[in-house]
Formats: sequence, C-alpha cells, structure tokens
Amino acid sequence: MRAMPEAIREEFGAALYEVQAGETPVDARPFGEGLPRAIYKLVEHFDGESYRAAYTTVFDGVVYVLDVFQKKSTAGHATPRPVVARVLARFKAAKVHYQNNPPPTDQ
Repeated sequence: MRAMPEAIREEFGAALYEVQAGETPVDARPFGEGLPRAIYKLVEHFDGESYRAAYTTVFDGVVYVLDVFQKKSTAGHATPRPVVARVLARFKAAKVHYQNNPPPTDQ
C-alpha cells in the first residue's frame, strides 16, 4: 500500500479503520468474481486509475487484508484472473493462520 498515492492510502486506511471498529464502510461490497462472499472489496479512483483493497472479517475478532492493488484489467471490468487467484489463495492462508493462531478469548 505504501507505493500507492497518498489519497488512496488515506481512503483505504480510513475504511479499514472502520472495519476494525466493527463497521462496514459505505463503499464496501462483496468482491464477487467467483470469490467467497466473505471477501469484500473497497474501490477507489485517483488520477484516472482504479485501486482495490480486498479484506475479510469472517474470522471472529480479526481483520485480514488479503490484497491491495492497482486494477489494470485487459478485458473490460473484470479483475485479472491472477489477482483473483492470489486473493483466494490468501483467503485460504488466512483461514489456516486463524485456525492455528486463534485470538485470545476474554474471560
């Protein structure tokens, strides 16, 4: 995310802060494109370019940011297949990570 324009970093940062606080950002929506509905995306535009952030809150008490990227589709509005595959692989890795490292429970 550090390589993105400051305006994009600020927008994604504010939205992800809302997610951490248990809120759903106004612009958040399921990623779609064959990915599980538990994966959401944020969309921002800056200087004629489109940016996306993929995240999930499906695991109790944890927010996983799965990917942040500049969208460069060569075929219409679809996200390039390698990016979709990367997001899915990271979602699966997050599931394994969460199962092996559950957050502490309040007692």
